[in-house]
Amino acid sequence: MSKRLAGIFAPISTPFVNEDIAPEHLQSNMRKYKETGLAGFFALGSNGESKSLTEDEKLKILEVVLREKGDHQVVMAGTGYESTRQTISFSKKAAEIGADYVSIVTPSYFKKRLTDEALIGYYTDVADAVPIPVLAYNAPGFTGMTLSAKVIEKISRHPNIAGMKDTSAGNMSSYLSVCGDDFDVLSGTISTLFTAMGLGASGGVVSLANAFPNICCDLYNKLQSADLQEARRLHYLLYNLNRSVSGSFGVAGVKYAMDVAGYYGGNPRLPLLPLTEQGQLSIHDAVKKAGLLDTQ
Repeated sequence: MSKRLAGIFAPISTPFVNEDIAPEHLQSNMRKYKETGLAGFFALGSNGESKSLTEDEKLKILEVVLREKGDHQVVMAGTGYESTRQTISFSKKAAEIGADYVSIVTPSYFKKRLTDEALIGYYTDVADAVPIPVLAYNAPGFTGMTLSAKVIEKISRHPNIAGMKDTSAGNMSSYLSVCGDDFDVLSGTISTLFTAMGLGASGGVVSLANAFPNICCDLYNKLQSADLQEARRLHYLLYNLNRSVSGSFGVAGVKYAMDVAGYYGGNPRLPLLPLTEQGQLSIHDAVKKAGLLDTQ
């Protein structure tokens, strides 16, 4: 592997119109994103409502993202399924159409039997079979599974496992202290980016970048240049905004924030409910308070 992961990545949302995917709106969003400092995209993740998509829909979305991304941007495709066989199959399809990485969330349905040994085997088997680099995706808030430091220590030495996205609470130090030197760890939220990069993380996959990519990139750049005073100011601004958007309203909140910022967010796919008028007002006020209306 010659590629290294660093910078801010947007876990892009999937636009729907009347419950159908809307490639034209995704294309419009992507053409704006390619003009930003985003290092790339995580397609088909939690913010992309991947669990609510058919495989054909996933491939159509991924094709648009790959076609419209900037030359400086890379694409991670969420390809995880509950079985090793399905994960390998879909990962190969993502690789065939041009994804740079596959990001694989932990299986979780049989969590009582998914031991460290089982998870090491899962990631190793996928990495052995897939022609592009593999990323682990640690998302206990969704899966109820937390990768142990033992798993990360082992899989980080695999030549085709490039890194991980971590959205767990309090595990960043344990992962960074045991992983291999060429294993890139990305924070899974803007709220922990400041601390994570101080510990050695190389960037973040952050939902707030769907609506406000430029200021998220600004925080990364300030941390890179060790301008800690300005980085601290941006951290608290984005931390509070993130709590008001994703933290309070999840995917529906991220999508409405995109609408406020001039992107197409729209409603999530049912059974997720759109925001109430009160929820919309709450996010609009939070964006205004952050000074980010009409700034993208």
